[in-house]
Amino acid sequence: MRKEYTRAVTTPIDADANVFSILQNRVQRAAHEPLIEYKAADGSWTGYTAEEFQTVVIGLAKGLMARGVKQGDAVAVMSRTRWEWTALDLAIMSIGAVTVPIYETNSALQVKTIANDSQVRIIVAENDAQREKIDAVRNDMPTVTDVFILDNDSTDVTIMQTLTEYGKAVADADFWAREQAVRGADLATIVYTSGSTGTPKGIELSHANFVYAAYSGIQSMTDICYRPGGARLLLFLPLAHVFARYMQFFCIGSDTVLGLSNNLKTIIPDFQSFKPTFILAVPRIFEKVYNAASQKAGRGYVGRLFNRAANLAREWSHAQQEGRTLSFAKRLQYALYQRVIYKTILGVFGGHVEYAVSGGAPLDSSIAHFFNGVGLPLLEGYGMTETCAPVCVNPTKGYKIGTIGVPLEGMTFGVADDGELCVKSESVCLGYHNHPEIDATQLVDGWLHTGDLGDIDSDGFIRITGRKKDLIITAGGKNVSPSMLESSVATSPVVSQCVVIGDKKPFIAALITLDLADTNAWLASQGAAEVESLEAAAVNPIVAAEVERAVDKANLQVSRAESIRKYKILADTFTEENGMLTASLKTKRSVIIQHYQDVVEKEIYTPRK
Repeated sequence: MRKEYTRAVTTPIDADANVFSILQNRVQRAAHEPLIEYKAADGSWTGYTAEEFQTVVIGLAKGLMARGVKQGDAVAVMSRTRWEWTALDLAIMSIGAVTVPIYETNSALQVKTIANDSQVRIIVAENDAQREKIDAVRNDMPTVTDVFILDNDSTDVTIMQTLTEYGKAVADADFWAREQAVRGADLATIVYTSGSTGTPKGIELSHANFVYAAYSGIQSMTDICYRPGGARLLLFLPLAHVFARYMQFFCIGSDTVLGLSNNLKTIIPDFQSFKPTFILAVPRIFEKVYNAASQKAGRGYVGRLFNRAANLAREWSHAQQEGRTLSFAKRLQYALYQRVIYKTILGVFGGHVEYAVSGGAPLDSSIAHFFNGVGLPLLEGYGMTETCAPVCVNPTKGYKIGTIGVPLEGMTFGVADDGELCVKSESVCLGYHNHPEIDATQLVDGWLHTGDLGDIDSDGFIRITGRKKDLIITAGGKNVSPSMLESSVATSPVVSQCVVIGDKKPFIAALITLDLADTNAWLASQGAAEVESLEAAAVNPIVAAEVERAVDKANLQVSRAESIRKYKILADTFTEENGMLTASLKTKRSVIIQHYQDVVEKEIYTPRK
């Protein structure tokens, strides 16, 4: 490594503890305080105290034991985010079994592939739609003995009640004997990657990985998870993703109340009723909130006022980051906007949010500066499935916009000779399930090779400059990292996705898709007629002008050789169903380029005659 940076652990973390111990510790600290909250049928928030939730988890664990689940057996959970997911996850791991998450959006073929690769014994699915996928391939999954459905329309008895009833035949002493036999080094879960760079691979994470990652994060972010009046997080990311699963243990291991929601269509009302003190989201959520506020303001006086307020928010943020202050007149104006406009924007999140953590994709700096100026610091972080989620995040004080922050406690970052970021930590995975050949290249001498390019400054702040596999080398030999261009273009209120291309080509170009609902909302805010389809949107001159503005803005951040010279607005959208997006909504670059090969070769890089 040509550069290394380590952040020491302030309080030792027991690497031999199991995941269930995180819940036990919470019960010992605050048995009768709220732990889990979810929306009841009437729309109100209800839930469990720590002690109540532990009782539920133990009942489920005993039920699994009664069904013959032994240490090392794999149990799959295929569901949206809900409290039952968290309870099942803890129950499975508490008896030494292995949780295998499956996205509810996965196809029947993907379910079969994952179940067979990990030799799943039991599948817990959310509803009959998921059961149909399982039934379609059931005969091809020889290790699966039971399939349980959470929302079964044919009975009023839930599977949670059924499993708990099974568990009554198992003595408490038998459960505790199984739980105490689970050590930190034992396999806790196999998480299948989203496959943006190829076929999904199972990543093995141990109990020690989760325990170390959880307490490392808690000790690094005490002012977020320990605060007067209590901390509250509303989790709406899919629990099949390791980032969301990590956050449930982060909350349980601290004093945070964990709220669970699975409907993005109601996320704003859920924010307002749950009133989180911090939120965790991907950049697209913050982009949508900003664009919605801008569109609501419209084009008239209110629109002009919003634009002035947004520009001043960014100006304030830049000044704060650079250690300077605004003029007296601008400070007065800023104070006025805080009371009139910024407070309203923060009200979208429930009015109690102090910080937001952004991860999963690059965060455009203009969005970060806007929210920072409004009063909501977006603390960008970074992690991988292989690291059991986060390994670095911006601190609440002294954060640097444009970086992914500093290492969490107990993490070491290195920069290899070729600029690749590498990580060494107790949270780094055991390896790749059934793929020792990947272990040999990704896990070398204790270092996890992330595949991301970047650097570390003298204060320990890390900046990502691109991804090795995504690096575009033009015909002229220019190395171009597409991520910054893509994230910038995607901040447009009409753009859904942007994929930058140009490998071995004479210049950089882009394939751009639109979001029909967002495009029509934006057109209405501009006083323009709405469009009926993506085909109409793709050729609409007003939309085209907005896309051009977004591309021009992105190009200002790079040299001419790295800039987007041509682009094509597609009358399509990238989805999981058509194979263009991963389950975590990342674009599959190679698949997209192959699918639109004719567009690329005949419309963008037209041969000279």
